[in-house]
Amino acid sequence: MKHIDRYITKQFLTSFAFGLLAFLLLFIIIDMMEKLDDFIDANVPTNIVIHYYVVFSPEILKLMTPVATLLAALFVTGRLSGHNELAAMKASGISLYRYMAPFFLIATLICAFSIYFNGWIVPYANQKRLYIERTYLHQNVKQLYRFNLFFQVTPTTVVTVHYYDTQRKIASSATVIELAHADSPTIVRRYDAQHMVWNDLPHTGEGQWILKKVVKQEFLPSTVHYSVLDSINVGNLSLTPYDIEKKQLTPDEMDLQDLREFIANQERIGQDVARWLVEYHFKIAFPFASIIMILFGVPFASSRPRTGAALGFGIAVAVTFIYLGFMKASQVFGYNGDLNPVVTAWLGNCIFLVAGIINLLRVQK
Repeated sequence: MKHIDRYITKQFLTSFAFGLLAFLLLFIIIDMMEKLDDFIDANVPTNIVIHYYVVFSPEILKLMTPVATLLAALFVTGRLSGHNELAAMKASGISLYRYMAPFFLIATLICAFSIYFNGWIVPYANQKRLYIERTYLHQNVKQLYRFNLFFQVTPTTVVTVHYYDTQRKIASSATVIELAHADSPTIVRRYDAQHMVWNDLPHTGEGQWILKKVVKQEFLPSTVHYSVLDSINVGNLSLTPYDIEKKQLTPDEMDLQDLREFIANQERIGQDVARWLVEYHFKIAFPFASIIMILFGVPFASSRPRTGAALGFGIAVAVTFIYLGFMKASQVFGYNGDLNPVVTAWLGNCIFLVAGIINLLRVQK
């Protein structure tokens, strides 16, 4: 790598890190001011509040990465152009295309990392964040409760769960039904429990389910025998807490692999999966915005050497939020099935890529 490439790379990475940190702190402060009353009213401990914003940070970083990329491209190019360094490069035979090479290389690396970051790290952090919101702030509870989970754990055993607490490993309103035969609807035994608790077995890495406050029904040939039990051990049921957790996750909480498996399962039972497909492809398409933003930032700053930091910041925010707004608007058409999910996810990238290329071609090289 030439000295000029190392110089540009250092300047870009410094500006990018500063922009990302600035946006992260700004969003946390704004969100904290908005939620402060909720935290106080709910008596949320300070350590939980701190943990909430730690696990909220990946979601903010995901959204602000394109903004930070554009901001860094504007600031670095504007600084070099304002100090006549860019003019000196052009005079020595370095074209604008060659000057942009390190920008595109870094943006490509950011894009590649963002695909992994958005696809696996952000969903895991969202699980922790949404758990805090549901447990302490009682938010998004209705969204979670719509998942009345159903499991065919064996050919003759069916389990249904209304809600599962992932942290405590406790299922609420659980029902276990045992059938006479795999091909018969005849019920032999049914358990209706207020709670179903997972009990880890020491030194085995395995566990078993304990039903609490149970109504047990045994269907005999001529009668039904009822009994009320405080608790009963029903073994592992070929069902683990991880199986339940995967079933009730929202798309924001699923990594790319889990979301792909969820879509395949929904397709097998005949469900409309347009919304989930849009979410899946959007997770992959969104990181490419960092590359596209280079096409806006560098040409604009190179053609306006006296652009101030405030104007550059305003341009970065405006362009990125127009992009985000367009992506969100196009998602609606994908959710409704009016557009192909792949087209929906990539439409914004394609349009802004063309606009960025036009912007680049209009600038003196």
